[in-house]
Amino acid sequence: MTKFAHDNVVPDKASAQPKKEQVAEMFDDIAYRYDFLNRFLSGGLDISWRKKALGFLKTQNPQKMLDVATGTADVAIMASRLLNPASITGIDISDGMLEIGRKKINKLGLQNKIELLNGDSETINFKDNTFDAVTVAFGVRNFQHLEKGMGEIFRVLKPGGQLVVLEFSKPKIPLVKSFYNLYMKTVTPNMGKLFSKNRSAYQYLDESIQKFPEGKDFIKILDNLGYINTQCKPLSLGICSIYHGKK
Repeated sequence: MTKFAHDNVVPDKASAQPKKEQVAEMFDDIAYRYDFLNRFLSGGLDISWRKKALGFLKTQNPQKMLDVATGTADVAIMASRLLNPASITGIDISDGMLEIGRKKINKLGLQNKIELLNGDSETINFKDNTFDAVTVAFGVRNFQHLEKGMGEIFRVLKPGGQLVVLEFSKPKIPLVKSFYNLYMKTVTPNMGKLFSKNRSAYQYLDESIQKFPEGKDFIKILDNLGYINTQCKPLSLGICSIYHGKK
C-alpha cells in the first residue's frame, strides 16, 4: 500500500493519537458550527459544488447509494432530492457530526430513506458489490490511508457503479492562487477560531489541501485501483474539483 504525504497530515502534531482518532475528535468539536462555517467560508459555493457533483449520477439513476464521510449529511439529503434513490447510507467516524445529520434528516422526514451510521472508509461494513453509487464530499483528505479507503469504496461498488468525489484543490492561476493562499492561511483559521473556538481545525484544513495528491495524481490512484473512465473537473477557478470514475 502506497503511503502519501497527505496521510501524515494531522490536526494536532503533538498528539500521539492516530490521524483517524484526531480527525474524529476534531469534527466532534466543531460539529455544532460546521454547516454555518461551510456556507460562510465558501460564500455559499459549497451548495452549487455538491449539486454539480451529484449531476454526474443523474443519467445512472442509482437506487442504492453510499455517502462516505457524510458529516452532517448535506450530500445525502441533496441526493435524496435530486436523484431520488430508494436508499442512501451515510457513514462517518464523528458521532457529533452524525448526531446533527440525523436531526436534519428527521426534520425533513427523510429517516425512511437515509440512514446514518458510524463507519470508517478503510473498513466499510458492507458486502462486495453492494452500491450503485458512492459519493465522498470533502472527506478523502481526512482518510488515514487514502489508497486503502478508495480501495474499500471500489470493493463495495457494484460493477458499473459510479464514484463521485468532491474535494478542495489548489488554483493554478497566479492571481487566484495568491488570494486563495492568503484566504486559507489567514482568514479561514481566524474565522474558525472566532466561530468554533477551534483554530487548529482550519489550519489542518489548509495543510491537508496543500499535501493532498490532487488532479492527475488522484486520478492515477483511482486508475491503479481499477476504476475506469476516470476524469477530473475543476470548479470555481480550481478551488475545488470533482473526480468521477466507474467500476
